[in-house]
Amino acid sequence: MTNLASIVPASATRNPGGIVIKLDDIEITYGALEVLSAKVAALLAQRGVKPGDRVALISPNLPQMPPIYYGILRYGAIVVPLNPLLKAREVAYHLQDSGATLAFAWEGVMAEVAAGAAEAGTEIIPIDASFMALVTPLEPRHEVAEAAKDDTAVILYTSGTTGKPKGAELTHENLRSNAEVSVALFGSRDGDVIFGGLPFFHIFGQTCALNSAVMAGAAVTLLPRFDPVKALEIIARDKVTIFEGVPSMYIALLRAPGRENYDLSSLRLAASGGSALPVEILHEFEATFNATLLEGYGLSETSPVVSFNQLDGVRKPGSVGTAVTGAQLRVIDEEGADVEPGSVGEIAVAGPYVMKGYWNNPEATAAAIPDGWFRTGDLGRQDEDGVFFIVDRKKDMILRGGYNIYPREIEEVLYEHPAVAEAAVLGKPDDVHGEEVCAVVALKEGAVGAENPEALAAEIQEFVKERVAAYKYPRKVIIVDALPKGPTGKILKREIKVS
Repeated sequence: MTNLASIVPASATRNPGGIVIKLDDIEITYGALEVLSAKVAALLAQRGVKPGDRVALISPNLPQMPPIYYGILRYGAIVVPLNPLLKAREVAYHLQDSGATLAFAWEGVMAEVAAGAAEAGTEIIPIDASFMALVTPLEPRHEVAEAAKDDTAVILYTSGTTGKPKGAELTHENLRSNAEVSVALFGSRDGDVIFGGLPFFHIFGQTCALNSAVMAGAAVTLLPRFDPVKALEIIARDKVTIFEGVPSMYIALLRAPGRENYDLSSLRLAASGGSALPVEILHEFEATFNATLLEGYGLSETSPVVSFNQLDGVRKPGSVGTAVTGAQLRVIDEEGADVEPGSVGEIAVAGPYVMKGYWNNPEATAAAIPDGWFRTGDLGRQDEDGVFFIVDRKKDMILRGGYNIYPREIEEVLYEHPAVAEAAVLGKPDDVHGEEVCAVVALKEGAVGAENPEALAAEIQEFVKERVAAYKYPRKVIIVDALPKGPTGKILKREIKVS
C-alpha cells in the first residue's frame, strides 16, 4: 500500500509489544501507536476534517507527535509540520499559505501559536495533559486511506533567498521510498535503538529517524531539546545503536564534560547531514566512540537522502558519498549541460525522491525543476569514483546547526527597525554551529541612539530576536557607515567582511 502510514499497522502486526517511541520513562509500543494513530484519525473525522485537508503539527519530539503524524496520514489528510520556535507572524503565514484548517500545537508554544492561528482562522488542538483524555474515548479508525503515489503526504516549508517560505509537497511515494533507502543505508532492523534528537518537523529526522525506524520495527528514543550530556546519558541508558545528527551535535558530544564516564559501546553507526562535517571531527568521533560515521546529502525537496557514504561502498571523508539507490545526480553548468568530471557545477537531482512541486506555486516549481531535474542551488563536483563533494552553495542560505536560515527574511525584519536604513545578513564561520548569523546595518540619518552604537546594536538584535525563531536572530550586529553597492544599487554581500 502506498500510504506512508501503512508502515504502522505493518510493524504493529509483526511486533505489537515492541517499543517504538521512548522518552525517558514513557514508552509507546507498536500496538499502542497503531491504536493511538487510529484514534487521532477518528478525532479528525469528529472535527470535520476532510481527506486532502492540511493539518499543521507544531511540536518538538514528544511521544504524542508520532501518533498525530501517522493519524493525519492514515486519515488521508496532509501533514504540515512546523517548527515550534516560530513566532506568531511566522505561524500565521504558514497556516494561511497551506490553508491548514486545524493545528495540533504543543502547550509550551501556545501563546505564539494561538496568536498566529487566530490571524489565520485555524482551529487548535493543544498537545497537553488533556490530549489523551480527548482521544482515549474515541473509537479507533483503523482503516488506512488509499493514496496514489503522487498524492501529497507532507508539506514541508523551505525557502530560497528571495520571497517567502515555500511549501515543498512531498508525496507518499517520496517519503516511503526514501525511508526504505534509509533503512538499507543504516541496516536498521528490529532491535535497533535510534537516537531521536533530530527534530521530526525537519525532513532529516522525519525520514531517517522516525519513518525508517517504524518501517524497520526499531525504536526511537527522544530528546526534545539537544543537550550533549543528556544525549550521552540516553545512549548509555537505552543502548542506542544508531546516532543521527548534524555536525554541531557531534562537536558537542566530543567536547561534553565527563564523556568517558558513559558506556557507549552499543553504538555501531552514526549519520551526519544538514551541513558539512569537518573531516577532523569525523575521524575524532570514530576513534572516540568506536562507531562508523557516515556523511550524506539531501534537501527538504528530495525527501531528503540522495547521496551518502555507504557501508558497502567507497567511503571518502569530506565527501557526501555516492548516489543512493534510485537517485540520479548530475553536476551541471548554467545551461543545464553536464560539466567535465572533477569540475564544479550545480548539483541537479532526479528520481523518486524529488518533490511533486511547491504548494500553490507553479512559477517556483518550474524554476526549480525546469526539465525534470531539481536544481539544488548547491555547487559540487564528482570525482572519478562517482563520489560527490559539496563545494559551496549557490544560494545565499545560512546553515546554522543544520537549520536553514534565509537572509532576506531576517533582513526584512531588520528593515522594520526605525533606525535601520540598510541591512545585509550573512553567515560567518562558526566552530560549533557551522555558521553563525551576522547582520551588518547602516543607520538612517539622525537615527535615535546612533551616538551609542554598541547599545543600539544590542537593541536591534533584541528587536529581531522578538520577531523570529530563536535560531534565526543575528548573534552579531555590526553598524557601519554604508554598505557596499554595485552600479544598480544592489548591496554586494561578497564585499562585506565579518570576523
